[in-house]
Amino acid sequence: MGKRRCYCLDDLKAPRCHLNKHLVAVRVLKGEPAELSCTVSKDEVTGTWFKDGLKLTSMDGVFFEKEGLVHKLIINKAEDIHAGKYRFEGGDIKTEASVFVEDPPQVDKVLLKNLSVPTVAKAGQKVKIKIPFEGRLPVRATWLKDRMELVDDTRIRVDKTETFTMLSISSSERKDCGDYKVRLKNDSGVLEINFKLVVTDKPQPPAGPIKIVESTANDITIEWKPPKDDGGKPLQSYIVERQQVGKNDWVTLGETPRSCTTFTTNKVEKDMSYYFRVRAVNAEGTSDALESDEVKAVSKASPGAPDPPEIVSASRDTITISWKAPRKTGSSRIVGYIVQKRKKGTMAWLPVNSVPIADKKLKMTSLKKGLQYEFRVAAVNAAGIGDASEPSQPVFARDSMESPGQVQDLKVSSSDSTSVTLTWKRPEAKDGSDVKGYDVEMRSSNNLNWTKCNALPIEVTTYTVKGLQAKEMYFLRVRALNDSGPGEAAELEACIEAAPPVVSPRLLIDDTVKSLLVIKAGNTIQVNIPFEASPDPVVTWLKDGLPLPNQATINTKDGTTQLLIGAAELTDSGTYTVELQNGLGKREAFSFQVQVTDIPQSPGPIQLEENVPNTVTVTWEPSASEKWENNLYYTVLKRESQKGLWHVVGDLIYTNKFTFTKLIPGRDYYFRVVAKNNLGASGPSESVQPWRIGKPKAEFQVKPQKYRRVNQNQPPRFLVPLKPHVVTTGSECRMSCAVGGHPPPKITWYKDNSDLSNDGTYFCTNDFGVCSLVVLGVTKHDEGEYMVEATNELGRASSKAFLTIKDSTL
Repeated sequence: MGKRRCYCLDDLKAPRCHLNKHLVAVRVLKGEPAELSCTVSKDEVTGTWFKDGLKLTSMDGVFFEKEGLVHKLIINKAEDIHAGKYRFEGGDIKTEASVFVEDPPQVDKVLLKNLSVPTVAKAGQKVKIKIPFEGRLPVRATWLKDRMELVDDTRIRVDKTETFTMLSISSSERKDCGDYKVRLKNDSGVLEINFKLVVTDKPQPPAGPIKIVESTANDITIEWKPPKDDGGKPLQSYIVERQQVGKNDWVTLGETPRSCTTFTTNKVEKDMSYYFRVRAVNAEGTSDALESDEVKAVSKASPGAPDPPEIVSASRDTITISWKAPRKTGSSRIVGYIVQKRKKGTMAWLPVNSVPIADKKLKMTSLKKGLQYEFRVAAVNAAGIGDASEPSQPVFARDSMESPGQVQDLKVSSSDSTSVTLTWKRPEAKDGSDVKGYDVEMRSSNNLNWTKCNALPIEVTTYTVKGLQAKEMYFLRVRALNDSGPGEAAELEACIEAAPPVVSPRLLIDDTVKSLLVIKAGNTIQVNIPFEASPDPVVTWLKDGLPLPNQATINTKDGTTQLLIGAAELTDSGTYTVELQNGLGKREAFSFQVQVTDIPQSPGPIQLEENVPNTVTVTWEPSASEKWENNLYYTVLKRESQKGLWHVVGDLIYTNKFTFTKLIPGRDYYFRVVAKNNLGASGPSESVQPWRIGKPKAEFQVKPQKYRRVNQNQPPRFLVPLKPHVVTTGSECRMSCAVGGHPPPKITWYKDNSDLSNDGTYFCTNDFGVCSLVVLGVTKHDEGEYMVEATNELGRASSKAFLTIKDSTL
């Protein structure tokens, strides 16, 4: 029992008091205790309690107490019957209070604890999450996924009764993963329940295309990218297969661990062509294959010649050169380079390195001071050493004698509250031809000592000085460097601006920003999201939690970030998220859904079958648009001649089957099916041949001469009565019985005492006394008591049975 709440209706201090009408609203949770009290001025005052105008003498769960001047009405455990207007009267004293018993939605705590752990299902499995609840009716239940309300479709259904709500997914898919919320609401309050659903599946195929890293006469090396979706479980490995062009068999070459996305095979023959394919594997299974274009195992080919190497620096005993990779790398990747040198004016090239080096830069020592050298480079691959380059420019092994001149046009190109960016130009040609880099130095206005900003020489003509103080004056200078040391400094002053006020990133979402966009395929997707932040935030866009595809363009400036996709495709459907984050770690995000749709494609071929006598069942192959269109449905039309008008006989059909019962024997029927969605209708798919039920011919009978015989007339009787049936929704139900009597009785069917003779949704037959009632595609509305009545001139007989409908297990 919870702690009892006490409510003071009125505190009366005067010996006499006029009528008091202080109406107090008292709210108490159902099942909780409550107490009303009133204090009077004299002990001899006798009090009386009233509820809704009637005097209270006794009431379940309510009793009265008097402690001195205090009169109390105590409710042990509040129930709905205790709600109402209470009044206390003692002499001329009156005071009132209204008691409201609140009964908000409640869910079992054990269930809430279980839902705190993610629900895991395998793709294709049925998922059913049932949440029983209590609370004052009516309780409104709403299901949301990723902040979007769930609606029923061909896979997902939300059921709700007075005691529970249930989410059913007939065949779970990876797109069902996400954060779900159930919101239970009644007049007393709101309860929100959060849970996560994880659907695991085999991975998607590896991301392509398959690249050919190396192709020689002896082996081929391929490379691919991991799949965009691992199926919700870690990848285990990749399976690599090969097919020779012109043959049908695929040969498994081997497996690679999940961390390796390259594979080399030597099971190839010179000048033969092959296809390769790769599959990803996780605990749920193996993905579909990513297949390569045709690959040919070519003959060996060595690399071409690189461009002549360039001289980076020179001193009396050290020369450094650099070069670029050759344009023609041969039939395999380059593994290194061989460098050679010679004295200018001689013909003999001497090797600098005997083992190929991977770098494209080399520092050479042990040179003779004052001599002039030339250098050349050759690339090396699996086929051997390629052609050598042309010689470099000749260079002397000696120190530079003059320091570089002053840099030109030093200026501030940009600045903010903590940094300054400088730009400059090289010293004039006569002084700057041997510049090897630059140093940037700074000092504040109250400090005479210069501080070097860069640890290594700066190779470009721009540099950003960071970590400065706002509203401070700084002096900056730049020196050019060569082998002889730093040159003359160029100097300037710079004043740092005040830091702007810090504003946490905030998305300015208004009515112009929709949470769901429905775009026709081929149209432009353009979404503008305004925001405010200081300093400028890092803006990140994601689609379904992954980086945006290449066709998407993001433009961010002046407090607005824009998503632009020129021609929307069906694959652009999904959940888009924009995130803002600044240097303080503040994060703001907004998600919206984009659904790209188009007029559906036509359904597949139609088939006509007579599953039940005198009816026709129309079945068709589904439209290819069902793969991406959630709101697709079908309409069935018929006409009764080749040139007649088409009439709709079935609409809003979410399956691929329809049964038409109102057939007239002897007529030709033509059927067509169209697929529809919010944008319109597809082209029709039509039956090829007309459908006809033959009209029975009247049989000529010779009546034999009548003769007297024993009277065989009998009143109706049931040889086999009706039996109760229990079927699931959507299935077919056939209720049968056997009737005897002479003359043959007339058969009439009833449901809940309603005559079914003129109801076209039921199909009745009577074959020599065996009577059947067929219900096609039963629904919950077909549940009830059915009766078959047999009558002839001698009497009447009937038989009853109950049809129970159960929801199909999803």
